[in-house]
Amino acid sequence: MPRAVVTGGAGFIGAHLCRALRARGWEVVAVDDLSTGTADHVADLEGEGFTLVRHDVTEGIPVSGPVDAVLHFASAASPPEYLAHPIETLAVGSTGTRHGLELARAHGARFLLASTSEVYGDPEEHPQREDYWGNVNPVGLRSVYDEAKRFAESLTMAYHRVHGVDTKIARIFNTYGPLLEPGDGRVVSNFLSQAVTATPLTVYGDGTQTRSFCYIDDAVAGLLGLLDSDWVGPMNIGHPDECTILEVAKLVLEVTESDVEVVFEELPVDDPTRRCPDIELAHRELGWKPRVTLRDGLVRTLEWYRPRA
Repeated sequence: MPRAVVTGGAGFIGAHLCRALRARGWEVVAVDDLSTGTADHVADLEGEGFTLVRHDVTEGIPVSGPVDAVLHFASAASPPEYLAHPIETLAVGSTGTRHGLELARAHGARFLLASTSEVYGDPEEHPQREDYWGNVNPVGLRSVYDEAKRFAESLTMAYHRVHGVDTKIARIFNTYGPLLEPGDGRVVSNFLSQAVTATPLTVYGDGTQTRSFCYIDDAVAGLLGLLDSDWVGPMNIGHPDECTILEVAKLVLEVTESDVEVVFEELPVDDPTRRCPDIELAHRELGWKPRVTLRDGLVRTLEWYRPRA
């Protein structure tokens, strides 16, 4: 039975990965300090073949025994969380990543880094390809997340070049679905939680900024495809269909059958104006592309949200 260590395994994407790996027959050890994740996300997995270790990865990864893969998904990911904990976010991206890489190195395991589309900053190239270096403000408020991930990518490639670690870097674009906590600060969770509680939808700026949204099942398929592959280095994992924030708000109102109003607030500093992945590399190397439309994904996510509103 292959054995994987998933840091951040009680978080949104991490918990889905743990579930998918168990479905494959892997033994899984999730390591999470539960600062943003929750044990409830993986409570149904507890038992033979799955262990949740509550621990801060900046202080090491206390896992003994064989390890075939390390999936490093520990980190605050929503803006309110990483802005509230800037130093901790930088520490997870640096020290936490090194601990994950050392674990992979010691066991000859594959290492998958959860990076982000935020490494592209407010892009001057559109859509964004993996060979685009980005346009990031290194000292802005958002830099604590952006630069943590950029450093983590650099460190990951250094371990590959110096120590021969088999590394993969997933640049994950906006992902949503069940287990993304209501109102966590990301667009889909905010809009859905507001709509089902009859609260006006909050749009920052004029709503013409764009994003692309990938349903969690599609994202997990892409991530595991990357883990299985021989690809080394960055790869975009996201949905190539671009839409404005106002279009997302309208769609959320339709699927929730809500008639609440949309209110506008000031755009946060350094918030990207456009964001959309070029996924040609993932399609060519993995045969992967997203299949769930935004409307269908919102409907599925809504089924999870309503009982929790």
